[in-house]
Amino acid sequence: MSLALSTLLYEWRRYMAAVMALALSGLLVLGMAGVFIGIGKGFTATIERSSADIIIMQPGAKSLIGGPAGVPRRFIPLAYNHPEVVEVQPLDGAGGSFQSVRNVDPTKSVAERARAGAPKQNFVQTSIIDTRPGSVTIPTDYSPELVEALRQPYTVAIDETAMRSLGVKLGDKALYNGQTVTVAAILRGYPNMMQQSIVMSRDTLRMVGQADTGPRVGPLMVKLSDPTRAEVVAEQLNQQGDGQWKAWTRQDLADANQSAMFEQGPLIIILGGVTVVGIIIGVAITWQTLRGAIMANIKEFASLRALGVGMASLRRIVVELSFWVGVVGVAAAIGLTWLVAVFAGTQGVLIALQPQALIAVGGGLISIAMISGLLSLGVLKNSQPADLLR
Repeated sequence: MSLALSTLLYEWRRYMAAVMALALSGLLVLGMAGVFIGIGKGFTATIERSSADIIIMQPGAKSLIGGPAGVPRRFIPLAYNHPEVVEVQPLDGAGGSFQSVRNVDPTKSVAERARAGAPKQNFVQTSIIDTRPGSVTIPTDYSPELVEALRQPYTVAIDETAMRSLGVKLGDKALYNGQTVTVAAILRGYPNMMQQSIVMSRDTLRMVGQADTGPRVGPLMVKLSDPTRAEVVAEQLNQQGDGQWKAWTRQDLADANQSAMFEQGPLIIILGGVTVVGIIIGVAITWQTLRGAIMANIKEFASLRALGVGMASLRRIVVELSFWVGVVGVAAAIGLTWLVAVFAGTQGVLIALQPQALIAVGGGLISIAMISGLLSLGVLKNSQPADLLR
């Protein structure tokens, strides 16, 4: 075991402030990035967790975020021309007003209910599933019981994070665009921080008068006879479409959605500001902590010099010590972020931890520790062997 690592292990209390500074800096950056990625995954969870192997969108669409993704209806039979395609369904959607009818007298007029303090109306986004068993539009984490509940007319499902804001719970009645619907299921893992969303069957969407019967439909969900050939079939579909559409594998679309989240201007500004603050905090506290720890051990360094150890070797010891402080700080940052993510998950908030973000932040924290160690090297000038005689 090296002298630097043994020093950190046996005198860990002196370096705890530096480790915690690095851990909190990492938690700040990882937490903010994870929240924003989680928001994006909440938007696209219905597609990313679907049983579709390929998603067809218009050629100009770069992701599901920030642009139209629908295609002409006539593309549906064209997609069936490929021999490996077994099912194609459009992912229709809509939107409307949603209002809980709990404690509301239905005999009163809208104006009377408003004056009486009736629950406020919320605008919600609506997505659909086809309740036929094994349908391509059914997310893979939907249970048969949930699908059966949505198979009933005028039933909807909402995410658990939307219960409070929409003022409903399982089994409650609500008004959707003036028509009574029943909350038949509660979802988990489909949060929408920007606007609440509900899920209903395509039949219920038609019953409430919002079925998409026009010339354009939502993205096309495509199921293949052999899902392992998704990349090959997607390339063949793109050649077949001759620039009319763009076929994505589900994983490629998921990666594009994540990248699109970081192309948003406000998000870049926020994450950039958080990163700068984290770097300032990490460098300042880590530098001062390492400086203080070296000063506390200055007699030990002086003893090493008296034994013939050169200043270059002492500098390497300090730099290595800084490296190990950084490694422990990275481990602490990942551990704290994981705990926060677990707690947030119990509250229905998704914090997505991506390997790329963990690697980038981990490398940044170790760099901060190394820079702090280099800034502390000047203290070694005080390690004069003559001071041992005082």
